[in-house]
Amino acid sequence: MAPQKTWLIVSAAPAVAVYALMWIGYASQWNWLMSIDSSWLDATHRYGVAHPGSVSSWNTFCTVLGPTGFRLLTLVVIIFSLVRRNLRVAFFLVISVELAGLITEIAKHAANRPRPVTALVSAPSSSFPSGHALGVMVGVLALLTVVLPVIHRPLRVWLVAIGALMVIAIGVGRVVLNVHHPSDVVAGWALGYAYFVACVLMVPPSRPVTVTDETPAALDTAR
Repeated sequence: MAPQKTWLIVSAAPAVAVYALMWIGYASQWNWLMSIDSSWLDATHRYGVAHPGSVSSWNTFCTVLGPTGFRLLTLVVIIFSLVRRNLRVAFFLVISVELAGLITEIAKHAANRPRPVTALVSAPSSSFPSGHALGVMVGVLALLTVVLPVIHRPLRVWLVAIGALMVIAIGVGRVVLNVHHPSDVVAGWALGYAYFVACVLMVPPSRPVTVTDETPAALDTAR
């Protein structure tokens, strides 16, 4: 097995363990986990009630830069990849980013955790795991995977840093809005990373988005 694949599998194992821990902890009502969830929700709810403007700002931020926004952005990259005949990248992005919502709904249905009763904005479906945390994690990682190879090296660090900050900010925002318990967000991050790794292993985007998969036949060979 290639070292890169081995590293990916090894890195995904803790993510799967964290996701399982969060799910078992919620289902078993572990005191330490419930205490952490409650304390964070209580603090952010008090802040949200006292600062309604921040609630609107966080809600707008999570809506614009949520999973739907990433799927629309990814759709543009998919179309560009298809135009360039880079089918591997296009298929990878469809499987990872565009189908992440299906993975989220399956996971939510399996856990069926109610939303916090202190939610400051309305949100559909159940609470565990956070679809925003999962979707943005997958979106950021998948887009970085196909974009970084064609970006100048000095800019790569900035893109990675911006991506990491975005993932964290979206997770924090969902807790600030009280539509998710902190354990929902952690579980979303963990499952999102594990799913991303599975997609890379199943459909490796081995070429940058600007490189074609197919080379047109030369005129002489077509005769």
